[in-house]
Amino acid sequence: MDILCYNSDMSTTITHANIFTPDEILTDHSIEVENGVITEVHPTGNSEIESKKDVINARGMLVTPGLIDIHIHGEMGADSMDATLDAYNTISTYLCEHGVTSFLATTVTSDETNISSALKMIRQTMDKVTGAQMLGAHVEGPYINIAYKGAQNPAYFRSPQKAEYKAWAETGVVKLITIAPELDGMDEFIRFCVDHNIELAIGHSQATYEQVLHAADLGAKQATHLFNGMLGLHHREPGTVGGVLADKRIYAQIIVDGVHLHPAIVKLVTQVKGIDHTILISDAMRATGLDNGKYDLGGQEVSVMDGVARIANGALAGSTLTLDKAIQNTMSFTGLDFQQILPMATRVPAQALHWDDHKGAIKAGFDADITFFTPAHEVVASMVAGKMVFNKHF
Repeated sequence: MDILCYNSDMSTTITHANIFTPDEILTDHSIEVENGVITEVHPTGNSEIESKKDVINARGMLVTPGLIDIHIHGEMGADSMDATLDAYNTISTYLCEHGVTSFLATTVTSDETNISSALKMIRQTMDKVTGAQMLGAHVEGPYINIAYKGAQNPAYFRSPQKAEYKAWAETGVVKLITIAPELDGMDEFIRFCVDHNIELAIGHSQATYEQVLHAADLGAKQATHLFNGMLGLHHREPGTVGGVLADKRIYAQIIVDGVHLHPAIVKLVTQVKGIDHTILISDAMRATGLDNGKYDLGGQEVSVMDGVARIANGALAGSTLTLDKAIQNTMSFTGLDFQQILPMATRVPAQALHWDDHKGAIKAGFDADITFFTPAHEVVASMVAGKMVFNKHF
């Protein structure tokens, strides 16, 4: 792997690119970048531009908005709960190798002190990571239902605690929280989060169909790893899954690793929810990028075999998936093409987190977060805010 960094104040032109904006394809176009922002997108053909010093010739590449992963715990031996700059740098660097340019560091169910420490360190290090941009935190638990605990540590489950979640909001970094809306005190908590611009995802939940719709009425607009860790679909009791599938306001996060969801279910979700309300996530844990073996997740031992992570009772413990692989898998499972799948890892998560005025698309005025794919959909370079932070091609 080669790392090539440009100064953020440099002007760069990307020429001869086949750009996936992602909603249209612009063939043989150029992207002008200044001070980390895209200033212009236009057809290639200006010989003066092509002779400039800071030109990246992307001929033959598929050039896309940087991928966005809003649910990732860790990679390469590091975890968000480690609460160190080294851990976040490790995650951030590895993400860029797989086309991700923005992410939410995701915590797990733990005691108040551990979660608080992670959130404080995320706040302190957001502008210090050297790879993908850490845009804040996704708090997965502890306000979830023990009946659908998955690999979350049952020792720390609890109903919403006002002093605790007020402290979370005060950090300013919490952008998304996974909740079980059926818990006592949840209506007040949802209203608090809406008032503080924190998005909510239904997950690890036994909510009925009616409770899901009630939570959406209050402001919960996402679902965490749909079908996994929630009450399933029954033809006489739609349950949590039924509520998520039926409510057009809710974005569904899915893990497309071929383990968490059968390929037919992936196809079903994209058909029912539609591309514009489906979000690809990795839910990756610290074993991602490493060999089979024993690892830790939230104080529980995880065994990884053939890339599948499980705790002792056999429950899945996150994944070892990367988002570029999720795109490839989704293409295979659904029969949809690259352009159709791409919004689920770019524009749609940006919309769900209200970043779509500056991220998730290639257009003037947007952050110069750009991923370069081969025609075989393999990542060969990633640019973050105008800096080429991963490069094995140019």
